[in-house]
Amino acid sequence: MSKFWSSFVKDLVPYVPGEQPKLSRLVKLNTNENPYGPSPQALAAMQAELNDDLRLYPDPNGERLKQAVAAHYGVQANQVFVGNGSDEVLAHIFHGLFQHDLPLLFPDVTYSFYPVYCGLYGIAHEKIALDERFRIRVEDYVRPNGGIIFPNPNAPTGCLLPLDAIEAMLKASPDSVVVVDEAYVDFGGESAIALVDRYPNLLVTQTLSKSRSLAGLRVGLAVGHADLVEALERIKNSFNSYPLDRLAIAGAAAAFEDDAYFRRTCQAVIDSREALSASLQALGFEVLPSAANFVFARHPRHDAGQIASTLREQGVIVRHFKQARIDQFLRITIGSPEQNQALLDALHFLK
Repeated sequence: MSKFWSSFVKDLVPYVPGEQPKLSRLVKLNTNENPYGPSPQALAAMQAELNDDLRLYPDPNGERLKQAVAAHYGVQANQVFVGNGSDEVLAHIFHGLFQHDLPLLFPDVTYSFYPVYCGLYGIAHEKIALDERFRIRVEDYVRPNGGIIFPNPNAPTGCLLPLDAIEAMLKASPDSVVVVDEAYVDFGGESAIALVDRYPNLLVTQTLSKSRSLAGLRVGLAVGHADLVEALERIKNSFNSYPLDRLAIAGAAAAFEDDAYFRRTCQAVIDSREALSASLQALGFEVLPSAANFVFARHPRHDAGQIASTLREQGVIVRHFKQARIDQFLRITIGSPEQNQALLDALHFLK
């Protein structure tokens, strides 16, 4: 703490990102990165931008990317917002759409940066308990609120809320913004973007970090009614008018245009997830149903923290949370078939 800090800074509880170890030869299954590389078309598009034009500012509106997203989802470009990773997009949403008198609602087991943003922007919030199967109960959100946000599939559970349930939530809160955070939806869910033209209070966020293998590029987006997008544009242009550089715009647009590669790699991850889930269950794990690129699992006879520690000693890193209700679970990223097998080999002590 310093006397030069603004008074609110000392009360912030910053988000702690997943560990990015510097050691080589690790089986890294802790941060939900895609085991397959970016689209070759995306890489080629970024290579093409490595020229003297880097002396020029990028398009502040990212129109090429907005057009690619709009074409992919069948919406209008003015319904698309793009930013420097979904974290920045979500920060603008919290700042511009959730500062109301009534509390923001989100699950008790979900992304830890939701309460971080609430602390940063002074947003009152209520955590709504998941049911005993770690699923969202729509009826629990039928109460006065200043907005609703939840990941779908949820994180870290991987559990999916179907579109009809999301629609019921939208109908129950017509005067509040409902944000569906779809970082993982491409691995087994159906995007709520299909509903945005019918519900002006719906905003859907996505990232290119997971299913499009561009975590290192930092590109996120939101799709919804043009009025909601306008609010985000006003926030963005009061903060940083150039959130995406020339390479990011080109690479992200090309990633959306290469649909065949996207579908092929998503299916490969899905296939690996189902195989790994079955193998973990054979070792005695309880594995929650997952529509993400990770599984959430616990073992009835072994402490989760001890399992994570033993795996680390063998060069395999998974994510262990110490939060109440989930402290006996491990979140395990779906890796390549070779990485998944290395994990299973390292779990030999459970047999």
